[in-house]
Parts: sequence; C-alpha cells; structure tokens
Amino acid sequence: MVRKGSEYNQKRSEMLFWGYAFVGVALVVFIVFIARIIILQNTNVEELKDTIISKNYREATLKAARGNLFASDGSILATTVMRYDVYLDFKTMRDTIYGNHVNALTDSLSRMFGKPVSYFRQRLDHQKKKENQYYLLVKGLDFDEYDRIRRFPIFNKGKNKGGFIVEREYRRDIATAQIGAGTIGMDRDGVKSGFEGAFSKYLTGTDGTRLEQRINSSQWKPIDYWKVKEPVNGKDVYTTLDLRIQDIAHSALEKQLIAFNADHGSAVVMEAQTGKVRAMVNLRRTAPGLYVDAYNYAIKDAIEPGSIFKPVSLLAAMEDGFVDEKTKVNIGGIEWTYAGQRITDSHAGGVYDISDILAQSSNIGAAKVITSHYASSPKIFFDHLKKWKLFDKMDCELPGITAPKILTPAYKRWNKATLASIAYGYSVNINQLQLTTFYNGIANGGEMLKPLFIDKIMKEGKVIYEAAPEVMVRKMASGKAITMMTHSLTKAVEKGTAKSIYTPNLKIAGKTGTARFEYWKPGPMKYASSFAGFFPADKPQYTCSVVINQPENAKGFYGAKVAAPAFKEIAGKVFLKKPLNINKEMLVNRKVDMSRMIEPTRKVNINNNRMPKLVGLMGRNVVPELENLGYRVEYKGAGKVLEQFPAEGTKISQNQKIYLSLQK
Repeated sequence: MVRKGSEYNQKRSEMLFWGYAFVGVALVVFIVFIARIIILQNTNVEELKDTIISKNYREATLKAARGNLFASDGSILATTVMRYDVYLDFKTMRDTIYGNHVNALTDSLSRMFGKPVSYFRQRLDHQKKKENQYYLLVKGLDFDEYDRIRRFPIFNKGKNKGGFIVEREYRRDIATAQIGAGTIGMDRDGVKSGFEGAFSKYLTGTDGTRLEQRINSSQWKPIDYWKVKEPVNGKDVYTTLDLRIQDIAHSALEKQLIAFNADHGSAVVMEAQTGKVRAMVNLRRTAPGLYVDAYNYAIKDAIEPGSIFKPVSLLAAMEDGFVDEKTKVNIGGIEWTYAGQRITDSHAGGVYDISDILAQSSNIGAAKVITSHYASSPKIFFDHLKKWKLFDKMDCELPGITAPKILTPAYKRWNKATLASIAYGYSVNINQLQLTTFYNGIANGGEMLKPLFIDKIMKEGKVIYEAAPEVMVRKMASGKAITMMTHSLTKAVEKGTAKSIYTPNLKIAGKTGTARFEYWKPGPMKYASSFAGFFPADKPQYTCSVVINQPENAKGFYGAKVAAPAFKEIAGKVFLKKPLNINKEMLVNRKVDMSRMIEPTRKVNINNNRMPKLVGLMGRNVVPELENLGYRVEYKGAGKVLEQFPAEGTKISQNQKIYLSLQK
C-alpha cells in the first residue's frame, strides 16, 4: 500500500510539473505576443517597411518609351525599339509539362539559335533540378524573335504553368545614320547633343514602377500583378529637317571634301520665309576618303569667317547712306597699309563701285569703306551688328552653340587697325549658323528670323504644339539697302569671284570666302573655304552656307573653287520643279537603313554633243545637272529614269528639249 501511494504521488508530481511547464510556456508566449503588439503599435511604418519588407521586396523602375523623332515629312529619324529578355521560372514550371515537352522545346531552341540540342538540354535540366526561379535564357530579342519563341513548347503555357517570364527594355535606334547622325545627336549617360538633346524634355516620358521579389542574394523577380504603376511614354517630335535636302547637302559636301582631301566641313540650308533649318550636315575625315557625321561644327565652332563677313560690314554702310550704287572706291594696287597693317587683294586694283567690292571680294575696298566712315566713331558701326544680334549667343534649342566674339575698343587687343580687319572678316569669331541667319535675313527682305529646328509636337496622334516663324529683327535695314546688297551678291555670282558656279537656269546670290586661321603658327597655311548665299536671287526660297576646313593647299583653297561648287549642287538639286520623296518606310520594332534608299550621285557627262545614257540614274540627280548645263528638261514621275528622249548617242543641240520618264 505504501508503494502504490508513493507511485501515485510521483505521477501526480510529474503531471503537475508538466502542467505548470505548459502554463509557463503559454504565459511566456502570451507575454511575448503582447509585447510584440505593443512594439508594433509604437513602431514607425516606414521603419517596419525598411527592416522587414524591403529585405524581400523592392520597388523597381519601369522605363517609359522615348518619343519618336521625325523629319518634317514624317520620315523616322530616331525611334525607340522594344527588346525582349526571356527568363525561366523552373519552380513554377510544372514537372509533367517539363517532362512531356522538354525534347520538343530543345529542338525548337536548337533551330532558332543554331546550337546543338544537347547544349540546351544540359542547361535546362540543370536549372530545373536547382529549381532556379529566374534563369536568363536569352537577351535582346526583337519582336519577331520574341513572337516566335513564346510559341515554343512549355513557353506557350505562359508564366504560371510554363514559367515563361519576359522582361521588356527600350533601345534607341537612329534610322538615318548615314546622313545626319551628328545632327540627330544623343541623350545618353548625361551626354546631350543634337536634336535628341535639344528636345529631350518632350521626348522623355514618365517612368513607372513595380515591385520585385528577392529570389536569392543576387536575383530579383518581377511581380506583375501587384502595385504596378504603368509608365507614360514620351511625345513625338517632328523636326524641320527635310531628308531629301539633307541627303542632297550631305552628298554635295562629301564630294568636295573628298576632292580636296579636307579635314572637315559643314553645310546649312534654311528656308528663307520661315527660318526652318531644312538641312544641317557636318562631316569629319576619319580616314582618307572616309567622312562621318559626328560633331556639329556649324554651331559649336566660332571661327573667323573671312570674306563672307563683308556683307555684314557693307550693309551697315549702305544703311547709313555712306555708299550707294554710284559710290566709287579707289582700290589702288593689290596692297594697302592702314595703321601699320598690310592689307592685300588677290585681284588687280583700280576703281570699284560698291557692288564690285563684294563681287571681286576686295579686302582693301571693304576696309577703306568702313575705316573712312567709322574710324572716328566705331560705336555707330558696332550698333548695327548689335541690332543684328551678332554680339549675342543665339537663342537656339540645340545644345553646345557657341557665343560670338567681336573685338571692340573695350578689349586690350583693340587698335586702330582692328576695324579694318573686321571689315573683311577677321577679329571676329562667329559660328556658321549665326552667319547663315544673317544672310537669311537679307533673303527674307530684311526680316531676320530665328532658326527653327522643330515643326510640331504630337502626343497620341494629336498636335499639342506647332511652331511658327519667330522674328529676331523686324527690319535689318531699309528696303533700298537690302536691294543693293542683293544686287551686289548676285553680281558676285554672275560676274565676280563665284562666276564659275553661274547658271542661267537658277539665279544665285552669294559670297565666296577664303579665311586663313592659326596664321600665327609656323608651318603650312591653313584655310577655311566658304560660300554663303540664297536662291533664287529674285525670289529667295532658301539660304545656304558651306564651309570646308583645311582643304589640301596643293589642290586649291579658295572658296570659289572648294566650297562654291557644293553650294551650286545643293541649290540645283533642291530647287527642282517637283520634289522627289525618299521612301518613308516607318519603323516598327526594326531599324531602317536609309543608306540603302539613297543612290550615290553620278555625274552626267555630255561629250561631243552626244546624248548620254540616263536610263537607270536617279531623276533627282539627272534633272538639275542637265538644267545647270543649259538644257531644257521635261519629266514625269519620280525615281529612276525609265525612258529618255533623245536616245543615247543622239547628237543634240543646246536649245533642244530633253524628255524623261521616271519611275512612278
């Protein structure tokens, strides 16, 4: 009996112990639970998010698509294309689906990517065994490739059953790299240039966000069904660039650069009555005979312009009434010394009227006119230049434009001879676009317009902004002074230094320039050859300037020989009776190589008055060349020449009309 009582007490003690232990544990758990609630109630929500949620989730950016950049006619200049990265979630991928279809999947991958079936089977089996939830299969697919791969076995089951995960990213493609990559520019990694940089505030959209879940220490998996903020894509920008004119200017400039083995060059074409820049080409030599468009010399380089600045100085004298059509200036010989400075001309001296000073590009004549009337009060002369905004940095959308610098009495380097230097384009640094804008003001009857690079902005097919001409100077000079200057510039082409580009079919007004630079350094002389003007001279529609830097001296360096022929080709081909359109294939997830659409210029040669073979050549090249040779041309259609009359080899006279049938 005693033993049974003892056993009972022992069991009772054990039961009480475990009961108390259970109650104690429960009490501890309860206390911890209550304490946790109190802590949570007094914990900052953001702190909780940072310490707990952010360890497993993060907010990621969904990049917005950049808007498209168009030429004025709707041709694509730059576009954002979608690229697709494919990841696989083997944990989600069902075992039965994998087992039944993996052979077919590896066959499909092998055919698509040209690698052995075993290559893919080995990798897929290995990742399946690891249950990798975010395995990168392939990057950078275009839409057609993505559309093909998503239909493969297993992948066609989608994300939840087939573990098929797609990441989309945007890439910027330039469609016209051959004829304007530098002008189109970029906005990448903090570097802004060209149209892309100028209009980035319109092209750039608003990024969205989504959550990503941590898979392992280095991988994050997107969550597409929770807290996704969709991005808002950028606006579309239509620039003023005309691809047809850009192509013409590119070809003409490149031809002269190659012919004279020049270091670099640039051409600008502006619409006279709107200020719209229809072409801007900048080419730099990278190898003998090879030039690329990579740096915008037309706006970024402020150089001494030389003789193409003479219209600026002489227009001031015309406006002040110091000179008119009857004014005579005794040039003397080919050399004149003023205030200790030796000034020379390349032409014989004599007595010039005011138009001859421009037509014959007389440094002495320009210097004598300006110093005789403004030496005692240069401020009056400089006030004209200030009125024409030539002291101001241009209000231009394109980044990197340089400010002009004109030496005035405020500078220590000023001396009595400085004014004479300015008269013919030295002691002045100005970029090509700004000087082209001045010439365009003359072409536009004295109303100087701001150069425009944007036509309109569109969003989802609707025009939200449309540019209009902006007046910089309402009246540069009197109508009489503008007419006198136009006459002088026309004479320069018809009878002066630019007579080599005269053609009866298109009246051109313009000025040659040959400027020495770095003339203080030892070694061979360096020249910048230029021509600036407008056409047709009687009813101007376009202003154009061409600058070719460092032509090979042995081949020639005067503006009339180096730069003027490029101007003539641009003017002749731009001013066609009927515009010819470049194929406007739109880009949809693929890049258009515009170089395939542009045929290199081929010279039309008429030997012994015999009709050459024109069939197969591009009409936009043939027609202006024939007209510049003095022939009358009538044509129908657009594109390549299909038929010609007279036939090849037929003897033709200068007055005979040529008929062409072009591809429609």
